[in-house]
Amino acid sequence: MILGPKILLQLVKTKKLVENLSERELTNPEGAGFDLRLGEVYKIKGEAFLGETHRKTAEIELVKSYKNGKKDSIVFKPGDFYLVKTIESFNLPQNITANFKPRSTTFRSGLFLRTGNVAPGYSGPVTFGMKNEGPIPVIIEMGARFVHAQFEEVMGGGSMYRGQWQGGRVTTKKKEKQV
Repeated sequence: MILGPKILLQLVKTKKLVENLSERELTNPEGAGFDLRLGEVYKIKGEAFLGETHRKTAEIELVKSYKNGKKDSIVFKPGDFYLVKTIESFNLPQNITANFKPRSTTFRSGLFLRTGNVAPGYSGPVTFGMKNEGPIPVIIEMGARFVHAQFEEVMGGGSMYRGQWQGGRVTTKKKEKQV
């Protein structure tokens, strides 16, 4: 069952379910979750390895970072792919998971998100892939709302996240054995 804004805002206040939410989300969230904002943009380079037991993700280069009160933007040219990180951080208990949907203005502009699931027990900001699959350049301001997070109760409790991405890490530094 998807949790609604009244329950979510209570969990934000009592359990810090999501930190660094915008004033808009804290006072008047829209839909059945929270809109998240663009906090950091990374270019990937080098090579990656996804093995059966070991992994090494691509090297990254920070391109842009949100600075409170400072207007800044980035241009996504057709075909550009970046890793993008949210301003907001999650603190999910054992019985809640989060899933993500792009805001319609995101894909109406030609930007497509590659999202996943945030498992129970995860703590930190989240990272997605974003690619301009449209025919025109898209300018997006740092701090703009670009993705909607929905939260669901895991009946019977979930297994706590034990992966290496805890805390919002964006890439590996070397080949690592998976836990």
